[in-house]
Amino acid sequence: MAGFDFMLPYYGDVRLMQDAVRSVLAQTDPDFRLVVVDDGREPEVPGWFEQLGDERVHYLRNEQNLGITKNFQKCVQLSQADHVVIMGCDDLLHPHYLQTVRAILEEHPEAGMVQPGVEVIDGNGVVTSGLADQTKRRLYAPKVNGRRVMAGEELAASVLRGNWLYFPSICWRGEALRAVNFRDDYSVIQDLALVVDLLELGEQMVIDESTTVFQYRRHAVSESSVQAFSGTRFTEAERYFSAVADRLDARGWPKAARAARFHSASRLHALTMLPGALRAGRADGAKLMARHALTAGRRQDA
Repeated sequence: MAGFDFMLPYYGDVRLMQDAVRSVLAQTDPDFRLVVVDDGREPEVPGWFEQLGDERVHYLRNEQNLGITKNFQKCVQLSQADHVVIMGCDDLLHPHYLQTVRAILEEHPEAGMVQPGVEVIDGNGVVTSGLADQTKRRLYAPKVNGRRVMAGEELAASVLRGNWLYFPSICWRGEALRAVNFRDDYSVIQDLALVVDLLELGEQMVIDESTTVFQYRRHAVSESSVQAFSGTRFTEAERYFSAVADRLDARGWPKAARAARFHSASRLHALTMLPGALRAGRADGAKLMARHALTAGRRQDA
């Protein structure tokens, strides 16, 4: 059995998914398994995988659409390797991703998570640096010179203040990932919840800025997107931050609890989305965004 699993939950653009798969197959380190879990119905996809003829690639299509969270959970359940990546179906690996991450893990075998070096690309594959990513790096990401190990309340407070991680690029220790998995009750903030859950169990993260090995695709938000301006993502965020703050207080992590209650990056995100919601005529979404942006530290029962 390969010691490394790339799990690819797929739904959406066929061409971008194929590019993602090709980037996995182009790894300089060939010792891996790629598992694609197809949650869509595009007719040409099964045949494309069949013609690949690569025994490292395992493709399966869900009998019915599971949705994002349950498909992610299924990917975790199907993983077998000591280390696992749950990459986005439109993201790209540099050819030396696996080689680089293996070297990091040899240096830090105790690591439960590895956040490697990432660059952001747009929908056309052009390297870009928009406001969201500049804010991540300048305001919220820790200062890292080469590599840095973080864990416990320090890292929990950092990511709850502003989630600067690039989730699809992270390498997870398989045993820890499978023991926790994604929570059923979140569909937008589930990646942050998973990281905090693992930190509470004592897992450590290695942050590596020495080499860029992953391309994270960030698509522009369409003004016509109903979901983008509905504000429901912020309702979910409020529910999560309130619950995790109480839990971290009980654990004796007051700095992390305060970071969760203030959730400054999430509030800033809502503020930047507010004009678009108003232009799109989504008064309901704008109201939710304004409430989320302008009020912090509320308890759900307040």
